Amino acid sequence: MRKKAALFFSILTVVLLVLSSSTYAAGKILVKQGSRGESVRQVQELLIEKGFLSGKADGICGQMTVDAIKLFQRENHLEVDGICGAVTFEALKKAPHHDPKFAAEHHPHKGEAVYVEATAYSAFDPGNGPNTASGTPVRHGVIAVDPSFIPLGSRVYIPGYGEAVAEDIGWGIKGNIIDVAFDTHEEALMFGRQELEIYIIEYGE
Repeated sequence: MRKKAALFFSILTVVLLVLSSSTYAAGKILVKQGSRGESVRQVQELLIEKGFLSGKADGICGQMTVDAIKLFQRENHLEVDGICGAVTFEALKKAPHHDPKFAAEHHPHKGEAVYVEATAYSAFDPGNGPNTASGTPVRHGVIAVDPSFIPLGSRVYIPGYGEAVAEDIGWGIKGNIIDVAFDTHEEALMFGRQELEIYIIEYGE
């Protein structure tokens, strides 16, 4: 009898430890703008699985991931703050699946999301001319790109900046680096260098 009781309490202890560790892990989930790592990837995979996010889980919480979290929160009557904490994470795990088209139809920014390193420039920077490589004026609404990554003529949406067209190239623009044009040298300096998730609305030819 004592052996059975000891076995029962041993099993109960293991179960409680597993449950408490799961609860602890859920409580440690905190994914917000700029977060990186396995927690982000886990949340992204759930958002994709449930139909709230398109694309691949890259472990980087950019604007697209934040928008997906907000969309999920709105649909499930949670506080809409774009942050996946313990409450949102638990609700996400239990949520039913949506049609894959749901995310594309309900997100505020339509298009393919790509992660880039963005710098800024203007026609008034030392060594710069007034025109792009395409012959158009350097101005707000233009970006310089590596054409092998984003073809010239592509339209993109940049959070905090707006829509832009890829009309320029530069010797230092390689791979997933873009140069964002501004109307003044001061604005370009204020923008600095940022890591961003941008949206390709339409590819150029």
